[in-house]
Amino acid sequence: MFAIADYQILGLTQAYYLLVAMRIVVVGLCLFLALIMLLRGDVSHEVWLHAMPLWVLATGIILIVPLRPDSLSTQVMAVIVATIGFYLLIPNLLTVVAFASLYLSIGFLAAAALFADAPPGALLRLALLLIMANGVGFCALLRLEKLQRRQFSLLHDERDQNRQLLKEIAHRELLEEQLRRVAERDSLTGLNSRRHFMKLADALLQISREDQTPFSLFMIDVDHFKRINDTWGHSQGDWVLTQIAEICTQALRPTDVIGRFGGEEFVVALPDTDAEQATIVAERLRRKVAALPLEEAMSELQLSVTIGIAVARGDEVSLQNVIARADRALYAGKREGRDQVVACAEISAEERVEDSLK
Repeated sequence: MFAIADYQILGLTQAYYLLVAMRIVVVGLCLFLALIMLLRGDVSHEVWLHAMPLWVLATGIILIVPLRPDSLSTQVMAVIVATIGFYLLIPNLLTVVAFASLYLSIGFLAAAALFADAPPGALLRLALLLIMANGVGFCALLRLEKLQRRQFSLLHDERDQNRQLLKEIAHRELLEEQLRRVAERDSLTGLNSRRHFMKLADALLQISREDQTPFSLFMIDVDHFKRINDTWGHSQGDWVLTQIAEICTQALRPTDVIGRFGGEEFVVALPDTDAEQATIVAERLRRKVAALPLEEAMSELQLSVTIGIAVARGDEVSLQNVIARADRALYAGKREGRDQVVACAEISAEERVEDSLK
């Protein structure tokens, strides 16, 4: 672009060709350095690569003076614009830019004194202009860098706060999950807690009622459990409960719901299961418990359970009523000698009224 103006002033002379060649070399070197930066990727830590284009451009501007000494007055503005451009267009590299700008200013003053025969007064005015340009550019870039550092610091603090917030959220979610597990699971057996069982079983009962499918429920009670605790200690009693819970979990279907109802009692909800099928499942559980191998210290114990079964009627809406009937069947079995499965018979009209009132 500048070669057009050079042609208007110099014509096709040797000075013109030298000037054009110098400009081509400067542009070619800058493009070559840009290509190197592009190919090498992250060169933020390689300061010399950032400094090289500035020194090449500064050298090209200085060489104009010996090639066109008559254009010194017009080159002064070019030097000032280049100096300000160095400071404003190359952020975050204040030291590199400052040295390149000083090199440009000092080199231009030396070239003006040596090749343009500038008088001392003109050189002094030129030096003052360059000092002013460097001072303004330096202060502007310094302020910009301070603002950028402050912005980076604020961004860093914000990221730290966000990380802390994410950790706090994750910690609270973990606590909520632990609290949910504590609320839903029995700490000893790992089965559903009574409250969580009631919630799950009630949902199954409503589904069975809507689909008109059978719904069975039975209560399991460990026979003579108090004697186990009194004779062998509560640790052995806890072991018995965990073993029975494991047997029930393995013997039931994934769709069945089992929970610890309290103490030595367990409760099981069996969707899509009629009285006959529930009795078969309960008998299988009773036999598995009776065949449970006991520890040597409890070898004289004959472990057994009593199971009471109740089947929901087609219009059953209250889970409590089903549980109450299973509980009555359970205690009927305990009165009749324990270690047996008892299904709740069809209740009387008085019991129907009592259940409806409940």
